[in-house]
Amino acid sequence: MTETADRINISLWLLFVVTFFSNAFGGAISTLMSVYLPEVVNELVESNQLEQLGDISAYINALYLLGWTLGGFLWGLISDRIGRLLSFHISFALLGASTLVISFVSSWEMVVLFRLLSGFCTGGILVITNTYLSEVWPVKTRSIFIGFLSIGFPVGIVTAGMINFLFHDWRTGFGIGLFPLVIAFFSIMVIKEIKREDEIVNKNTLLLSLRTTFNDNHQNLIKGSIIFGSMLIGLWAIFSWLPTWVQSLLIDSDGQQERSLCMMLLGLGGLTGGFFSGWISGSIGLRKTMLICFTGCLVTSLILFGTNHSFSDIIYLETAVLAIFFGISQGSLATYIPQLFPSFIRGTSTGFCYNTGRVFTTAAVFFVGMLVTFFGGYSETLLAFSGIFLIGLITIYFSSDLKIKT
Repeated sequence: MTETADRINISLWLLFVVTFFSNAFGGAISTLMSVYLPEVVNELVESNQLEQLGDISAYINALYLLGWTLGGFLWGLISDRIGRLLSFHISFALLGASTLVISFVSSWEMVVLFRLLSGFCTGGILVITNTYLSEVWPVKTRSIFIGFLSIGFPVGIVTAGMINFLFHDWRTGFGIGLFPLVIAFFSIMVIKEIKREDEIVNKNTLLLSLRTTFNDNHQNLIKGSIIFGSMLIGLWAIFSWLPTWVQSLLIDSDGQQERSLCMMLLGLGGLTGGFFSGWISGSIGLRKTMLICFTGCLVTSLILFGTNHSFSDIIYLETAVLAIFFGISQGSLATYIPQLFPSFIRGTSTGFCYNTGRVFTTAAVFFVGMLVTFFGGYSETLLAFSGIFLIGLITIYFSSDLKIKT
């Protein structure tokens, strides 16, 4: 009995390490294109297409988000059918392969294609790892370690900033895709599926599972989607366009150092917030923690984008504070959302909540050029996106009736 328990304990720790790295690479690969985007587009776009630079940049960002959205929906459903671990291994290996291939592409159309695939895999990884860990990790320390898991994504953001700082060549930067391939292969070899005593095997038809998801759990599904989606929309807009906004404030600088430092601070702040999120939510409760996070994100983003009309060092501080609130929210939401649903539809339902807001984000990123023109600049556009935090704040305030299923 002790030997079996020891094996399970070792498997849990190996699972945590590998899922942490998968989230970190997801964060790095997601952010890498944002920091290298000007160089990628300038190299791959032909001279007769130069007037389309803005549109092509939007295609690359929007298709990545589209892939992420589809991945979030479909990998959750797949993991309910074939198992969490197998789904994780496939998505993680494909993330590495699709990223590595970008190092060798010769056209921007190929970048769009493989960013679509890498987004598809990133969306799956974030759903599967949060869902799986929330199911198998001991209840006593679950919120703390899911908070630790949420640190992975901002660690990746910091890594992307460091890669951009160290390597000017974007093709070298995208060579990071080799590492997920190696780690995924290691994971396949050493980690076995962890069975739970309360596990419910989904023997229902796909149609019946979907009916259960959308009929019996519609209240949690709708409110969970609004809460998670409102944070996602606001923060993804900031993550995607902060480097461009920073560049727009600079006059006599190429902005590489300022852009890289801001992205690293976003990651470091998110890392700090995620690290402490489990203890904070354990002390004051998940609902109060999320209320504080949404309020903090709203106020800080209004200050950051509403009061800075030229670049100064205060932007670094305000960016870090915003990222801390973001990090706390991600740890709290990663604990909260999966527990709203029964285990046999948990992947599907969690994927739906995680990615509904990304549909709107994808459309917004795709039309960002029009939005910047409509609102009058990047500062005004990001201010408009920041208002979404208010919707999440109001929803949480009136959502004391959400029922935990586990």
